[in-house]
Amino acid sequence: MKYMLIMRATDEAMEKMGDVDFTEMLETIGKFNDELIRAGVLLAAEGLGDPAEGVVVDTSSEPPVVTDGPYGETKELFGGFYILNVASKEEAVEWAKRIPMSGPGFKTEVRRVTTIDEFPQDNEWIQKERAWREATGQL
Repeated sequence: MKYMLIMRATDEAMEKMGDVDFTEMLETIGKFNDELIRAGVLLAAEGLGDPAEGVVVDTSSEPPVVTDGPYGETKELFGGFYILNVASKEEAVEWAKRIPMSGPGFKTEVRRVTTIDEFPQDNEWIQKERAWREATGQL
């Protein structure tokens, strides 16, 4: 089963990250990523850019409204994610507990990633997506 580990942090926790030596942070995260690789569970891992450079597309109105970051009402920001292929939610939780970005203001959300196989296979759009995934080596 695939699980996404979504790393979240408060604004204050993100600010404190600026005080951490970048080389030291890469070493710490690199060691954790290496553990995931050696365990054979890592499918993807990415950090997200500065929220001040992002935008929000609010589709609750027509036309959609685009707002530049930073986001004044945000209590927690997504800082990055991992996608793991593990046997169970419990295993995903155990990996989440070991993420080095920890301390006050840091959380990791664990969510199962649904696969294309879980959707009706006789659906035209699922068939088209499956063909695209097969053609691009994703399946």
